Amino acid sequence: LARALAPLRRSPAPSSFAAPARTMAEAAECSGCTFEMPDPDVKRVPVTILTGFLGAGKTTLLNHILACPNHGMRFAVIENEFGEVGVDDKVIKESFDDQIIEVMNGCICCTAREDLAQTLNKLMDRVSGFDGVLIEMSGLADPAPVAQTFFVNEAVRNFYCIDGIITVVDAKHVLRHLKEDKPGCAENECAEQLGFADRILLNKCDLVSDEVAEEVHREIRGINANADIIRTQYGKVEPAKLINIQSFSLDAVLKISPDFLTSDMKHEHDSRVGSVSVQFEGELNHLQLRMWLEELLHKSSGNLFRYKGVLAVKGMEEKFMFQGVHGLMTGGFDKRFVWKVDEVRECRLVFIGRDLDRTALEEGVAKCKVTGPLRFKVDDIVQANVGKWRVGRVVRLWDEGNPYRIALLRTGDHVWGQVDTDDFVRKPVAPGAEVEAKPRGGAKAKGGAKRKARNPQWEPDGPGKKPRQESLARAEPDGAKEKPRKF
Repeated sequence: LARALAPLRRSPAPSSFAAPARTMAEAAECSGCTFEMPDPDVKRVPVTILTGFLGAGKTTLLNHILACPNHGMRFAVIENEFGEVGVDDKVIKESFDDQIIEVMNGCICCTAREDLAQTLNKLMDRVSGFDGVLIEMSGLADPAPVAQTFFVNEAVRNFYCIDGIITVVDAKHVLRHLKEDKPGCAENECAEQLGFADRILLNKCDLVSDEVAEEVHREIRGINANADIIRTQYGKVEPAKLINIQSFSLDAVLKISPDFLTSDMKHEHDSRVGSVSVQFEGELNHLQLRMWLEELLHKSSGNLFRYKGVLAVKGMEEKFMFQGVHGLMTGGFDKRFVWKVDEVRECRLVFIGRDLDRTALEEGVAKCKVTGPLRFKVDDIVQANVGKWRVGRVVRLWDEGNPYRIALLRTGDHVWGQVDTDDFVRKPVAPGAEVEAKPRGGAKAKGGAKRKARNPQWEPDGPGKKPRQESLARAEPDGAKEKPRKF
């Protein structure tokens, strides 16, 4: 349907929301159904549907729209996440507490379609003073069944209207997903999302060459010949190009699929693709998690379509957030999001991909948990791996997310012991001994934590920012001339 529909896409006139009335009535009559059409003179609440494959940048775009000061509009937001544990909704709720945020888990185009209708009905009394509704679909959802909900459900049909379907595209990874062979009758969600789009945002153009961007552009045009394509970085686009565009045309849909209003619109996913969610009350050592993720991506980045998390890190008030697509990963502490005094410190992680090993993922996260007291205490004499084993004294525990802060006896420098293992910090093997330390993982490194990541590329959180892994020290510590060094 999406591929066939694309050549018919046009930008209708502003009055087009009332235009489909005759066509809808005729389609209903032919199928044996009867329902009353919305009064064209009654203003309905416009709905913008944000779609796009996993990791394309939908949430980044949503945040940009909500934060933009230019439009002066208020929105109700429906956030749909494929996994059973939500991550993005926590961030959105903390960032925009003046908006209405509703969360739906599961596939919005399959098992959660009735939930969508119920959620929209529930919002009716609350959105009368709002300018519209934004629905962020999961990266594995087909927009066609979702669009159908706004016509076949009477209450939804009379109160809401689809303003436009916006598809976000990951310029770096989209070709891989478009060319992927799907088993049996499974749909290629990436292609369906492109074919049904009224506007297409070609995002992450900074990660590809101009030649690759042009190749992606041509591939998109082969699927959707008429939708406007806007090239972006970090989802930054003027919201006026996406909101109140009145571009969804039911007439165009019905010309290709006359049974659009009456068919089941069954959507078949690739059975190999699924999600693994991990949620627990407690705290993590973020460096251990990073090291484990590096190993995981080295082995399985091709099958990991999307992964993200919001974490409580021992010794830190800020929340640690990470997210990635295949081998590209970014993460860091965000001063905008701090654990409240009465808030339960917890960790939420979601992995979406093909042929995921649930047990291995759960066990890998479990090894990063902080479960008990550290091996050493303040004033203990230890050896720290800084390329050589240097003797030092523990001066603080859980300093800025690191288990140990150590003052080296020979130089007085302060360093961090980032993991409580013998690879990083150990008992002195001989008083005053300073011997070569074995580099971890066989990589050239000054110390364990500075080894070069073999596979993942730690991307900046935004333009001009350094990756967080290289800038964890944020303030000059007390009692030292310099910031502690990681090792």
